[in-house]
Amino acid sequence: MEERSIHVIDIPKKIAVGYGILRRAGEFLKMVYQRERSVLVVLGPNVYSRYYHALRESLENAGFTVSYAIAEDASVDTAVRVANEAKESGAEIIVGFGGGKSIDLAKYAAKESGKGFVSMPTVASHDGITSPFASLKGFEKPMSVKAKSPDLILIDVDIVASAPHRYNMAGFGDLIGKFTSVRDWRLAHKLKGEYYGGYATSLALMSARHVSSYYKEIALGTREGLRVLLEALVSSGVAMGIAGSTRPASGSEHLFAHALTIVAGNKPLHGEAVGVGTIMMAYLHGLAWRKIRKLLKRVGLPVTARELGVTDDEVVEALTIAARIRPERYTILGEKGLTREAAERLARKTGVIERA
Repeated sequence: MEERSIHVIDIPKKIAVGYGILRRAGEFLKMVYQRERSVLVVLGPNVYSRYYHALRESLENAGFTVSYAIAEDASVDTAVRVANEAKESGAEIIVGFGGGKSIDLAKYAAKESGKGFVSMPTVASHDGITSPFASLKGFEKPMSVKAKSPDLILIDVDIVASAPHRYNMAGFGDLIGKFTSVRDWRLAHKLKGEYYGGYATSLALMSARHVSSYYKEIALGTREGLRVLLEALVSSGVAMGIAGSTRPASGSEHLFAHALTIVAGNKPLHGEAVGVGTIMMAYLHGLAWRKIRKLLKRVGLPVTARELGVTDDEVVEALTIAARIRPERYTILGEKGLTREAAERLARKTGVIERA
């Protein structure tokens, strides 16, 4: 068999989603790692003050040795520092406990140091809680890089329910983006001969459809709604692990979101920008973009530049440079991207910017 025909699937060993997970963390780590080990917990100051002591108690009661590192920023340099701390302290497991910053730092540090990785999200803001890819500052462009898939994912719904509602809704926006990302992947397969995985596509698309069916419960922030949202985020992350890339979950709508982060003075939440990008990319793909717009609006997510907190010019500028964010990733935006006139027409047609 030729090497290029080998496809490696990288997915978690165990996933626990439910209530009271925090106090049982030690029990779940022992299930996966079989024996007591040294653990380094990566977390932000807020998560440290609210939950660290409970996590440490659970882990120590199960026989683990615990230390922590504060997630100062989501940079490659910080991730490397965490990796070095793990090596120096003799930690065998790195736990990312918090939002995207802490989890991405932990998964990249685990890859750099060769340690085990556990993902413990405290907010449902994006599907990086499961995927083996990390978004960190310090690379040439804002993009996800291969890191380490979690051995174990622990999600305490009660903790996520206490997170700011806006951040949890951003996760909904990130998932809705799968409606266009899978279309971009299939387009790249047809036009560029890129590898395309039907199963990974179906899994990512199912995640978007599932949360669409439960939008009322998710918008209300009920425990049931949040559990549906979290499980869909896990499913989307697993789709990336199966695909071996972010392709099933990240397409032209993500390129727009990344581009907007570069040009906008007021940086939007990632999932919110993805949602707005999905409206426009759905129009280009010939999908029911008005239904997607209405769905996002119903859960309280922004659908216009003004609601996103950016200017019309910034949206247009982001559309013109989006294709250049990852030129190797072919999408509906083409190889050269949109002209300013085409970008403005697209944004106006879909109501993202005000009509003249």
